Amino acid sequence: MPVHLPAQNRRQFLFTLGAGFLTYSTGAFAKDSQQSDIIYLLNDTHIGEKHPENSPVPSHLRKVVSELVSLEQKPACVLINGDLALRDGQPGDYRHLAKLIRPLQEAKIDMHLTLGNHDERDVFYSVMQEEQPEAPPVKSKHISVVQTPHANFFLLDSLHKTMVTQGTLGAEQRTWLAKALDAHADKPAIIMTHHNPRLGGDPNHFPGGLTDSVELWEVLAPRKQVKAYIHGHIHHRSNAEHKGIHIINTPATSYVGNPKASTTGWTIAKLSPTGITLTTRTTDDQHPWNHQSQTLTWR
Repeated sequence: MPVHLPAQNRRQFLFTLGAGFLTYSTGAFAKDSQQSDIIYLLNDTHIGEKHPENSPVPSHLRKVVSELVSLEQKPACVLINGDLALRDGQPGDYRHLAKLIRPLQEAKIDMHLTLGNHDERDVFYSVMQEEQPEAPPVKSKHISVVQTPHANFFLLDSLHKTMVTQGTLGAEQRTWLAKALDAHADKPAIIMTHHNPRLGGDPNHFPGGLTDSVELWEVLAPRKQVKAYIHGHIHHRSNAEHKGIHIINTPATSYVGNPKASTTGWTIAKLSPTGITLTTRTTDDQHPWNHQSQTLTWR
């Protein structure tokens, strides 16, 4: 369920195309101070109302925010992919999150947020009332397209129910996606939603993933402009592939289940016409993953 915090005037930034396609364009407004091919990817921030200022979880988010605002050339946008709140989406969680990301808005960095299974959409909108869409393309699903010069990001809503681990898109949202993909076939398409698919990747995590993964791939695979699927939810880092589509699992910002196998951080994505380079940044500056890069080539 994406929530959009454009740094520029909302009337300039929001376009309505065709049958309810909400499209946000970063490239059209790129400035000399912006790296239009760079996207920062975060997920699983899990901010809680009662987290002390210096405890690890908010400190991790604060670290990436500090890096972003200090950049001479800002990225095209920041995408935060779900599980914004600590456990079940309490109002104080979102108030604390809003405080932590406010420097990005002040630095005029565009943000697009999705919600995960630890979020509660109505509570979120009660805190950030100005971000609630007046007419979502699919009822109770806030979905959109974020355009960049080298790719279109399709932000989906996989939140089925708060505190239910599995995610679901549903038939209506998949129908919308098919139409949106067909209407935006001019560039590579990157699907982004919180839950991992139950295809490719690590089968150990399939039970908690997207329940309609097979049906989704029936939409994605035939459309050759679809190049990648980005998710969080697992609190780990990995890459897989299914029917030529890259499945990119990005690190959690907040915490991990097994510190010996994974770590916290974020991802810097550099897009090109033919692929994407993913650079991992870790909250532990000495971790072996820090500044590691991998380039994936589009099918």
